[in-house]
Amino acid sequence: MNETPSIDDLLELVKNDAWDTLAEHFQHVHPVDIAELIGAASYSQQGQIFGLVDDAVKPDVLAELEGAVDTGIIESLPIAELSDIVEDMAPDDAADLLAEIPEERSAQVLQLMEEEESEDVRRLLQYKEDSAGGIMTTDVVSMREEQSVQEALDAIAHLDTREQFFHANIIDTAGRMIGFIDVWELLREKQRTRPLGELVHREFKAATVDMDQEKVAQIMHRYDLTVIPVVDDDGTLIGRITSDDVIDVIEEEASEDIFRLAGSDDVELDTTSPLTSCAARLPWLLVTLVGGLISAMILRNFHARISHTLVLAAFVPVVMAMGGNAGIQSSTLVVRSLALGAINRRNVLWLLIKEIISGALMGIACGVIIGVLSAIFVAMSPETSSPLLPQHLAAILGLALFCAMTFAAVFGAVVPILLHRVKIDPAVASGPFVSITNDIIALLIYFAITTLFIYKLS
Repeated sequence: MNETPSIDDLLELVKNDAWDTLAEHFQHVHPVDIAELIGAASYSQQGQIFGLVDDAVKPDVLAELEGAVDTGIIESLPIAELSDIVEDMAPDDAADLLAEIPEERSAQVLQLMEEEESEDVRRLLQYKEDSAGGIMTTDVVSMREEQSVQEALDAIAHLDTREQFFHANIIDTAGRMIGFIDVWELLREKQRTRPLGELVHREFKAATVDMDQEKVAQIMHRYDLTVIPVVDDDGTLIGRITSDDVIDVIEEEASEDIFRLAGSDDVELDTTSPLTSCAARLPWLLVTLVGGLISAMILRNFHARISHTLVLAAFVPVVMAMGGNAGIQSSTLVVRSLALGAINRRNVLWLLIKEIISGALMGIACGVIIGVLSAIFVAMSPETSSPLLPQHLAAILGLALFCAMTFAAVFGAVVPILLHRVKIDPAVASGPFVSITNDIIALLIYFAITTLFIYKLS
């Protein structure tokens, strides 16, 4: 068995312009690794490397390329060659590729393709990119319930497809799906004249063509499905979604949520442009800046009121940081639970109650700790001039931290739920929005409690 060269080895060949040797190695390199090599090479070398790939492998390599690399390769190919490659791709991969290029060029490619393949791709291009129709393939295996087991096996043997499948979908005369049969069951059936209608599993899960891809992933995860059929509003079978497609969806959705929690966008993964990164990050940074200015105004007022007890100002960062962290913890939990479909109308109230209790318990624990440490701090620092006794400072800080963390935990849970209810991605605003709001509220709580104590003690 030939040893597969590493990406580093292949890059070294590219660096040394050893193109003949590289082409020989490509016979033993997986399309995914070739795509990775192209992505790691310089822009000027990417087209040359792709040109060394065997024609039969080019569709698989092109399907694995992403972002600017994918676009660059596509634009460098002549229309006729691009059409031949797209024609050999799986319909869903072909539709994804054509959706990335200008409409005029896409139309030219489709015009040169065989009518049957072209029609499949045109149909897929009609659906939204993040819907079940947008990620499905039209390569499906369907049988009629009156067919025999032997007829089904003969039909499978003569299928013209490279796509693997594990189920034969059973449809009625109108093309509506009525169930499925495992191919393994067909192979094990001894009575080959038996009609499929006697073997069909009529209880099945299916995705509607306009279902969001995240919902599809949740269904497949919940019921441990390797493939799910896609039907239209009338129940007519039009495609299927496989586990590899869902893995891509899960990765995409996770990346999107992570970036949005940080106040950015996953578009940064596919670009090297500083301007694009700036456009993705700047809006939420400006929101944070406005929040920071509000905090500064509150602090200015706060310092004016406590000029004779400046020791209180030393603990402002602690109160703000603890409130912000408690809120982020809560919002992250809820955003992830929403993504997994673990939150519904029946348990949302219990979730909020749980966050109130959790926030209160954490607030008590941290409040007691900060209270004791602040009292020790004042007692051991005679140079710290303050009319407040150590126990007064401990009470102010303990109560402020308790209130701030309790509020932050509840607020961090409520915001994603409300955004989800109004059909906005909870991750869009949960991170920066929750953080800066909790900073402001924590500061106001600390300010209010401090003012109240000073007023009572004066």
